Amino acid sequence: MINEQYFEDFPVLETTRLTLRSLVMTDASEIYSIRSNVKAMQYMDTVLHHTIADTEKFVTLNLKTYQKKEGLFWVLIEKNTDQFIGDFSFWKVNRRNSRAEIGYSLHPDFWGKGYMKEAMKTILHFGFTKLKLHSIEANINPDNNNSRKVLKGIGFQKEAYFREHYYYNGEYLDSEIYSLLENDLIR
Repeated sequence: MINEQYFEDFPVLETTRLTLRSLVMTDASEIYSIRSNVKAMQYMDTVLHHTIADTEKFVTLNLKTYQKKEGLFWVLIEKNTDQFIGDFSFWKVNRRNSRAEIGYSLHPDFWGKGYMKEAMKTILHFGFTKLKLHSIEANINPDNNNSRKVLKGIGFQKEAYFREHYYYNGEYLDSEIYSLLENDLIR
């Protein structure tokens, strides 16, 4: 059974190098720096943001998702510089089965430095121990080797490969599905 408390009082989390706090509308310009970046969005299979208004709609949608108790969206702030570097979310929260899907992005300037793995370990641990999730799922583009490496390094197991799983930008794309149970999480 999912712990509803965290949909009333957003959980701010800390790692060695990061503060993981709730999304606010003033984060739109930083989110835009990722969502408008071709390199950052290469494997996201979603529309690039062309204006800050696109990102404000995205932020509004995620804030409403939290208000409806359907997801949690953290922004990743580097402690030493107080700089936004990325985001992480639980979404598609399934109360009946105590499941959620994750989504995440990191500005390319911070790739290869272990930030996403650091944030992910902390948030996933929170998801299992505090939010009381039973399983967590990730859906990635099969060409996204960096994402696959992070997921496997934390303990995610590949569950499926779906051919032509969804339609985007004029073509059907494949996807890989990974899942994690609490005992699989590598701390």
